[in-house]
Amino acid sequence: MGPKALRGMLRTSTVSPYDEVISYEYLYSLKGASLKKIAEKTVRSEKLPSQVVEEEFGFVEPEGFGEIRTIIEEKLGKLLVAVSDTPSWPDKLADSERPTPLFYYYGDIGLMDSKSISIVGSRKVSQMGFERAARMAKELVAEGITVVSGLAAGVDTSALKSAIQQGGNVIGVIGTPIDECYPKENCSLQNEIAEKHLLVSQVPFYRYSQQPFKTKRYYFPERNELMAAISDATVIIEASDTSGTLTQARACLHQGRPLFILRSCYDSDQVTWPKRWAEKENVFIIGSSEEILSAIGRR
Repeated sequence: MGPKALRGMLRTSTVSPYDEVISYEYLYSLKGASLKKIAEKTVRSEKLPSQVVEEEFGFVEPEGFGEIRTIIEEKLGKLLVAVSDTPSWPDKLADSERPTPLFYYYGDIGLMDSKSISIVGSRKVSQMGFERAARMAKELVAEGITVVSGLAAGVDTSALKSAIQQGGNVIGVIGTPIDECYPKENCSLQNEIAEKHLLVSQVPFYRYSQQPFKTKRYYFPERNELMAAISDATVIIEASDTSGTLTQARACLHQGRPLFILRSCYDSDQVTWPKRWAEKENVFIIGSSEEILSAIGRR
């Protein structure tokens, strides 16, 4: 059976979110597991997590599977799950650089189908950068654009709060399990997004609870890759030469999406990366939201 036929079969067959979540969490619990490896075994191989577990371990329940099931069962009634290659799966994620086989969410998954733009940048943003992020979000939602961001301090927080204050739609993508907040001061913002907009996470509950704190930071670059896939374009407000925002920039271009860099960032003598990126295809140096809207065909 070819990939297209298999994809069609999955879309019309009954897929159990329960089975897929437990299997996904189990695959992530294995030694040396990573999203990249799981993606290769599942999405890249046209398989669901439960199919991978069955192929690798047969019908005998592998060691540790029961413990994970018990922990996850306590959470399943409190969240929603979207599984790859089922009717609820957003078409945009077909272009993902590191495709997750499922993600957890709260809120309106229909926002995934809206025209959306990520507004991202530094956590330690300047006051001018903070204001520019807010203004950009305000102007984009006024044109019916959904603002996507990561709920980090700085640019993310400014963009999301501004978009909500203007009555716009937002998608928050986080680098922790969906029932945890980071940073803590954004808990009320995160809860508001979950209740009235859309909150998304691909971070596994079980592995996250077991691993050392220092290793948890690796979920944030993967979070940026997911944001790039969800969005029709990405705009960087302000970012240092070592910013994790550049992970999203790379993913954005890999997925064929436009990347916009604010001119104030490009002109800054504090960073060197914008000059290098400006030479790449599909990268635009812009001074206003008007230029973004024109580039994506909204003006």
